[in-house]
Amino acid sequence: MALFCIRRYGEEAGQEAEAEGRARVLLQRLQDQARARQQQKQREAPPQGREGPGGAGLSPAGQPGEGKGKRKRESESEEQPGAHRQKKRKTKLEPRSSSEERAGTEEAADGSSPTEKKKANRRKSKVQRERTEADSEEDTKQQDNRNNFKNKSNKRREADEETQGDETEQKESSEKAEGSKTTEEELPLAASGEGANALSSMTILGDYDAKPVQKVQPFLPQWLAEPKRVQKRIRDNLCPVRNMPGIHPQLLKKLQRNGIDSFFPVQAEVIPAILQSAANGYLLGRGGYRPKDICVSAPTGSGKTLSFVIPIVQVLLDRVVCHVRALVVLPTKELAQQVSKVFNIYTDGTGLKVVLITGQKSFAKEQEMLVEKKVTGYCSLADIVVATPGRLTDHINQTPGFSLTQLRFLVVDEADRMIDDMHQNCLNQIVKAAFQGENYSGSNMLFQRTKPGPLTAASSCSPQIPLQKLLFSATLTQDPEKLQQLDLFQPRLFTSVYSEKNRDGTETEQDTTNKYTLPEGLSQCYVPCDLNSKPLLLLYFMLKMKFTRVLCFTNSREASHRLFLLVQAFGGITVAEFSSRLTPNERKRTMKEFEQGKIQLLISTDATARGIDVKRVNYVINYDAPQFIRTYVHRVGRTARAGEAGVAFSLVLRIQERRFLRMLRDAGIRDIKKHPVKGNSLKPLVQQYEGALCKLEKTVKSEQAQKRA
Repeated sequence: MALFCIRRYGEEAGQEAEAEGRARVLLQRLQDQARARQQQKQREAPPQGREGPGGAGLSPAGQPGEGKGKRKRESESEEQPGAHRQKKRKTKLEPRSSSEERAGTEEAADGSSPTEKKKANRRKSKVQRERTEADSEEDTKQQDNRNNFKNKSNKRREADEETQGDETEQKESSEKAEGSKTTEEELPLAASGEGANALSSMTILGDYDAKPVQKVQPFLPQWLAEPKRVQKRIRDNLCPVRNMPGIHPQLLKKLQRNGIDSFFPVQAEVIPAILQSAANGYLLGRGGYRPKDICVSAPTGSGKTLSFVIPIVQVLLDRVVCHVRALVVLPTKELAQQVSKVFNIYTDGTGLKVVLITGQKSFAKEQEMLVEKKVTGYCSLADIVVATPGRLTDHINQTPGFSLTQLRFLVVDEADRMIDDMHQNCLNQIVKAAFQGENYSGSNMLFQRTKPGPLTAASSCSPQIPLQKLLFSATLTQDPEKLQQLDLFQPRLFTSVYSEKNRDGTETEQDTTNKYTLPEGLSQCYVPCDLNSKPLLLLYFMLKMKFTRVLCFTNSREASHRLFLLVQAFGGITVAEFSSRLTPNERKRTMKEFEQGKIQLLISTDATARGIDVKRVNYVINYDAPQFIRTYVHRVGRTARAGEAGVAFSLVLRIQERRFLRMLRDAGIRDIKKHPVKGNSLKPLVQQYEGALCKLEKTVKSEQAQKRA
């Protein structure tokens, strides 16, 4: 019974001793954390610098100023473990006078009463001798573990102190985060001894430091990334016609008769490429394989039209039966008329027939020009068809006998505009009509065309006419997604580059990837102005600066018409307008008079901006600044054509100046100059200009009254 009581009381005494130890450690940690918060508030005002070798360190519990002293005590305890143990025994045997109040508060916190405390002390004194040796051994092990832990934490703390000087901002933020935690979250960190060190070694994410943003480089297909480069300098890279191999003698005579002795660089590269693809006739490509499609991106006025007219005419010279072998699709009627005129010049006397379908004639008249009905069926009357998208779609769907199953060349001029959604349906219908099977019999079955697929022995047994696509534009897109819609076959790209002469006489080519090229002899200027001064600036250029043969562009036909009426009311300038307000015959007559020099100022919408070869244009004025870079490139390309010189002025509002310059800079156009005009230069025109405004108001009112009537 006595032994049982001793064991029971011994176990209870051991549990109470452990509870006292936990409470003591808890109170010490709370006091240390309170001191740490107080010191942290003091450190928030001045920045914390790097601690020197003699500076105060952090103890494992987080108390500053005790690191050095504790390291000394730890070394002493390691050297004299026996003395430490004896001291520990004495402290356990002797009554605790200094810590009675602390232990009392701890026990009170645990819920123990004073009478229980006295009983526990009596029990403890009875069994103290028996547990002395066990306690001493356990204390020795715990002290060794604490010493090892302190050594590790001191090493970590020293490594952190070396790096904390350069990361003051991160340390302050980590200290704030540590201070904001609750007591329950702080206790595990304090128990582990690594809370402060872990927070100080963290890297803060999401900081606001300015970092250079890397520009994403587009990944292009090989034919776009590595094009065939053509020189942009026309005058320095002319190729004599006689030196071009493979040109038919009949075409050579026509070229000389039209005053063409040399080919431009684009023509010298593209013409042989197309002729080579049809070297074995128009039934098969080179080596009996399907010919590659060709894309050409070159500046306006570089001779793109002739580069597909000459090879197409030469390939079709030997044709026997009349079928639609070549189809040229253009976005505007005026451009279609111009291309048809060039085809008629070089097919004259060859037997080839060119038909223009743009809607200028009645639909029935165009049907009579395309097909003829005979006893045996319909037969084609056209070898080459030049058309606009809308009218061509109508004939594909509504004209009986109009067939594209024998089509060999599909030319898409101004391809960037044709790729747009408004014309994409037309291109799909053309390709569908070209591969549409018909109920032929007899010998025609041999040449019936099917959609191209994988090359096999069976597919190569029966020959069929391949469809080769030729794309031309001054602003050909490099968006692979848009070009994929055309379903090009192993395309080849010809693009212009600009070569600069160095001081040593050599030439270096400039990379023109994702940039637009402009004519060589073009000079560009922009005039910052206000909205009210734009008409005065146009009059100043025409009357004071003596500009002649000026092509002026506006953004709408209403703006074009009002500007025309204003200049006409002002007087002293032969002016005309060119827009969809005029009939086709009126537009044709106006363009002819402008080319003859009878009209000095032609105010136009973007109807004349694309592809139209207006001869001898000295100046281009953008009365309304273009909103897109492609519009700007096509507008200013109406001058400085075929290697000649030209000047382009843009009237830019001051609120548009920054955006306008950024648009040009992003496109690689940096050689534009600022040309300010002083207000004193415009004052002599103000009085007469105000009278013209009054006349304009009356004219506009009368026109509105006529429309209502």
